Amino acid sequence: MTQPIVAVLTALPLEFTAVRDHLTDVEKQDHPRYGTLATVGRLSGTPWSVALLELGEGNLTAAALTERVMSWLEPQALFFVGVAGSLKPDIEIGDVVVATKVYGIHGGKETDKDFLVRPEAWRASHRLEQAAREALREDPHAHLKPIAAGDVVLASARSTLAEHLRTHYNDAAAIEMEGAGIATAVHLAGGDALVIRGISDRADAKKSRADAEGSQPLAAVNAAAAVVAVLRELRPFGGSQEPSGGAADDPKEGSFRGPTHGGDHLDFRGSTFNGPFVAKQVGRGDGER
Repeated sequence: MTQPIVAVLTALPLEFTAVRDHLTDVEKQDHPRYGTLATVGRLSGTPWSVALLELGEGNLTAAALTERVMSWLEPQALFFVGVAGSLKPDIEIGDVVVATKVYGIHGGKETDKDFLVRPEAWRASHRLEQAAREALREDPHAHLKPIAAGDVVLASARSTLAEHLRTHYNDAAAIEMEGAGIATAVHLAGGDALVIRGISDRADAKKSRADAEGSQPLAAVNAAAAVVAVLRELRPFGGSQEPSGGAADDPKEGSFRGPTHGGDHLDFRGSTFNGPFVAKQVGRGDGER
């Protein structure tokens, strides 16, 4: 039976590498028309194949390529894994934030008097959020909180943007640059998505120093470990994991078991028969009935 597949997307090479280190039996796949590259491997100890892609930075790129991944690979779930800046004093460098909600922070109306916020927000998939809560419940460095997604790098705690976030998105625990694009594309495709971010800085003037001290690889490794933990908890969608060939492959067949049906049921799956019928069952050695 073909393994069910999930997609894990990253923006940066170090984020990509941190996830790839958890995969085995890795091979490359490329989109037959556009050349988009996916590294596909198995996550041992789970039923999942993982398609890993590095997209580059920014919400616009993330949205366009996420839509391509959804239509090309048809993953059961999609995760975006990477680094982010903390917006809360109690969320430390190296911690992980799982986005319960993603805010698109640049919507609004500028007037002579003030900027009127018109926020957009996408909630995490309930299915994936529940798996994350189960997987990370005992980890004091994992936080399930809202995340802000914009199109700028925030490197000042005293900037206009920082104040904007404190005023209008006060529950956001971290800020990054791809989550809104991911959430939009998966929402429109009717899929399930979850954004997982390792904290690499405090979104302040010390950001460059923190990056130089190796905070980004640490954050990427911790975010990758978190998505692996979630995938170990997550089960393929659709219920039973019976071997191929059984009734579990056909959700329309209810609770029947085996390649053929007994009793008064006849199995027409795979046939071209599409109309009503009249039939008589003949027993073995019992005569006609």
